[in-house]
Amino acid sequence: MAGKQISQSDGQAAMADLAEKMPTAVRYLLQQIEKNHRGGTVELRVPPFGAVQCIEGMNHRRGTPPNVVELTPEVFIALCSGDMTFDEARTEPGCYFSGEKTGELARVFPSKS
Repeated sequence: MAGKQISQSDGQAAMADLAEKMPTAVRYLLQQIEKNHRGGTVELRVPPFGAVQCIEGMNHRRGTPPNVVELTPEVFIALCSGDMTFDEARTEPGCYFSGEKTGELARVFPSKS
């Protein structure tokens, strides 16, 4: 996610008030994933708030990426907070997984508590 970065304090404040600050929370979490899991193997999309490429291995530069995961904002937040597993997310309405390498994205999220 190129452009202005969301500070850690603003990101954490958004996480604490999801009802009012969902867009900021999602963008902040995408920013953290991009920072901590650099690469271009999988494109992670959370419409309408943002998308990042992550996971080392392949690099994608043009057109539709070969590995795409699209999540609803609610499922994305649940994954990031450890309230849902990656396998559970695969069955959620509105979520889309395409490509052989999408399963590698599971390591980005904490294990379900």
